[in-house]
Amino acid sequence: MADQRRGGRLDQPAEPHKVKLPRFDPEAFGRWSEGIARGMGTANFIVYMTVVIAAWFGWNTLAPAHLRFDPYTFTFLTLVLSLQASYAAPLILLAQNRQADRDRVSLEEDRRRATMQKADTEYLAREIAALRIALGEVATRDFLRSELARLAEELDEAQQRRYRLERRHQEGGPTSAPSLGTPVDPPDRPGDPGPDRR
Repeated sequence: MADQRRGGRLDQPAEPHKVKLPRFDPEAFGRWSEGIARGMGTANFIVYMTVVIAAWFGWNTLAPAHLRFDPYTFTFLTLVLSLQASYAAPLILLAQNRQADRDRVSLEEDRRRATMQKADTEYLAREIAALRIALGEVATRDFLRSELARLAEELDEAQQRRYRLERRHQEGGPTSAPSLGTPVDPPDRPGDPGPDRR
């Protein structure tokens, strides 16, 4: 009862009537439109359309007059081609929009990957710089060899001084032994003339 009063009143706006349109799958329609646009963009389509138009011209020009369905001026052919063009343009635009959407998604993915690669590269560059700094404080092989050679020379000199001291003690030399830091003449080697032989 209240609904009937509300529908008949003029001081209230009428409720909009919803028109139910048929629903379709936009993804399936998009794939279908891409297939048509891809087919129309091939050489086969142009060849087939040229053959059909030539056959149309030939039939409506050379056939007997009572069998011609589209006489000269070819009005029906013009209508068919206009209808084809009017449907082909939106289908091609729809296919281009879908391709643009795919390109945008792939571009965003490429940008995301480029950002990740840049971050990884910067991280690796920092790690390499840290390793170079750390390796600058590590002894190299040449440095270790030079240090070991110097230590070997010092040990040889210390052994030679100890040998001289032991010899002097055995020969009954002075009891006061020089310290290890004072230079001492090297021991006589076989074949070398001693100080008395010069």
